Amino acid sequence: MEKMKKEKTKTALLGMTLEELRQVAEQMEMPAFTAKQMARWLYVSRVNDIGAMSNLSQKHRLALQESYEVGGMAPVGNQQSVDGTVKYLFPTESGHCVESVFIPEGERATLCVSTQVGCRMGCRFCMTGRQGFQGNLTAKDILNQIFMLPERERLTNVVFMGQGEPMDNVDAVLKATDILTADYGFAWSPRRITVSSVGVRKGLARFLQESECHLAISLHNPFAEERREIMPAENAFSIDECLALLHTQDWSHQRRLSFEYIVFAGLNDSQRHARELVRELSQLHCRVNLIRFHTIPDTPFRGASEERMIWLRDYLTRHGVTTTIRASRGEDIMAACGLLNTAVANGEYPLQ
Repeated sequence: MEKMKKEKTKTALLGMTLEELRQVAEQMEMPAFTAKQMARWLYVSRVNDIGAMSNLSQKHRLALQESYEVGGMAPVGNQQSVDGTVKYLFPTESGHCVESVFIPEGERATLCVSTQVGCRMGCRFCMTGRQGFQGNLTAKDILNQIFMLPERERLTNVVFMGQGEPMDNVDAVLKATDILTADYGFAWSPRRITVSSVGVRKGLARFLQESECHLAISLHNPFAEERREIMPAENAFSIDECLALLHTQDWSHQRRLSFEYIVFAGLNDSQRHARELVRELSQLHCRVNLIRFHTIPDTPFRGASEERMIWLRDYLTRHGVTTTIRASRGEDIMAACGLLNTAVANGEYPLQ
């Protein structure tokens, strides 16, 4: 896929913290209070044109427009599933594209956002892993997926479970979640946001210390040696070290810890695996989300039967580990868990 070329070279205001907006105001010789005004226009009113910031003087708006732009970039294509799920293709500052998935469900509407172009974790059951790593998103790129989402007013939740490993891009992820939850920003409760990870320790430690958002760990096998076979990241980021770190946290309050577990037939769905999951997780205040495997080309893996998933759910719950089976959404448009990939031509996304 050829990189999309940006026509403008102006600096984007979208993705800036209040302190960064104060620096802009100072540089432009604007009153200090205009930083809060700009933040309100960006993150509350969500205008995509500096000219619309009507409580800034015309002089200041014209001066800003010389060097800055809001920077919101609309999706360049989308695909809609029969179940109502919509997958969007968003351009990034680097000229690449990433996918985001809007999932409506009754009164709830969730957006699954990406944090990297591709991924370097290399999970063998994931299409994004096959794409390889092509770069980190900026905080602006991450927020743009929300800012320019056509259904943004319907959103109730955001999950950082799209392309990439969030803790491998922790600076941008923390900056984006800070703006999402800050009083000057989107002013969301951190309980509306869940960030996933395979267990990248340094980034995970920072996230646990600096954020109050929910956490989801991609587990998929409780045995380190077996996990390594399907998740090469186990070599650098062991699940044992991850669990040890999680045990140092207090999960008894509102912050939620969950474990994602794709169930493969004959690979991780035995009673032995179930017993080990209970042993490892029963002392943590957490829940397990069982996920159906969505087949990808040229893979030896098969999804477990519905009966087996129900058995595993009931076994874990009966032994003190609250477990649910996640509904599969958007599989017909390659939008379900593990299927996101942008190593294809933009032409596959019809503009609507």
